[in-house]
Amino acid sequence: MEQEQAFRTGTIAIIGRPNVGKSTLLNRLVGQKISITSRRPQTTRHRILGIVTQADVQFVFVDTPGIQSQHATTLTRLMTRAAVDSLRQVDAVAVVIEALHFGSDDKKILTLLPKDAPAVLAVSKVDLVKDKARLLPFLQTVSAAFPFRAIVPLSAKTGRQTEELLGELRALLPEGPPLYEADDVTDRSERFLAAELLREKLFRLLGEELPYAAAVEIERFETEGEMRRIAAAILVDRPGHKPIVIGKNGAKLKTIATQARQDMEKLFGGKVFLEVWVKVKPGWMDDRSILKRLGYD
Repeated sequence: MEQEQAFRTGTIAIIGRPNVGKSTLLNRLVGQKISITSRRPQTTRHRILGIVTQADVQFVFVDTPGIQSQHATTLTRLMTRAAVDSLRQVDAVAVVIEALHFGSDDKKILTLLPKDAPAVLAVSKVDLVKDKARLLPFLQTVSAAFPFRAIVPLSAKTGRQTEELLGELRALLPEGPPLYEADDVTDRSERFLAAELLREKLFRLLGEELPYAAAVEIERFETEGEMRRIAAAILVDRPGHKPIVIGKNGAKLKTIATQARQDMEKLFGGKVFLEVWVKVKPGWMDDRSILKRLGYD
C-alpha cells in the first residue's frame, strides 16, 4: 500500500528582469488573471501573491516588479526594493529568463541569490523559438551560471511544461498545513485588482512613455450584492498628458474604461459600474504621500 504524501506548503519568489513573462506565468499557474500584463517592460509595480492549491501542496507565489539596475525615481527604487525583499524568508525561488536570451541583467539578478538558494530556472517563451535545436546548448550555458535545482523550459502562453515546474518546486517546499483557504487565489483585495486592471489598459492603449508616468487610485469601491460601483482616478504627471488619456471627444478614456470594466466583471463575476476621470499630479512618482496612498511603502 502506497504511503500518502505529506502536505507541503511554502512561498516561492518569482524573479527576473523586466518583461520576461513573470506575470503571465503567475496567471497561468493560478488559472486566472491576478497580475496585469503588457508587451512593455516594468508593467508590474506591486508585490502580488498568487495561490495555487492542489491535493497535497499549496504554492504561494510572490510576483515581483522586474529588478532594475537604474533607479530614476522614488517609485522605481521602491519597486526594486520590493523585488529584492521578496527573496528573504521564502522557501524557494523561481528565476525566469527568456529562451535564448541570457544577458548581463539576468546575470546581475543571479548575484542577488544566496549561493545555496533553492532555485529553479524557468526558461520562458520556448514557443517562440523556431529552431528548437538551439535550446539544448543554451540550457547548458545557463546551467553553469548557478547551481539550479532544476531547469524547466516552458511556455506560459500555452501552458507547456508548467505542471513540470510545479513538480520541481513542490520538492523544495517544507511539510506543513496550508496557509490559505483552498479556493483563495490571491491575498489582494478587489479594490487593488480593480486599480491594476485599469492601469493595464493604460499600458496597452496609450503611447510608449505615458503609462510609466501614470497611476490609478480607486476613490470609491462599493459592493451591492453581486454588483460593484467603482470610481477611479487616473493620475498623470503633466498637464499635457491629460488630453492624451482623454482623447478626442473622450473616446480614448471611454475605451480604457470599457475594457477595464469588462475585465473586472469577468474577474469579479458580477456587474460593474465604473466611473473614471483624469487628474494631473505633477511629481507623483517622487511624492512619498501619494506613493503611500497608492500602496507603496
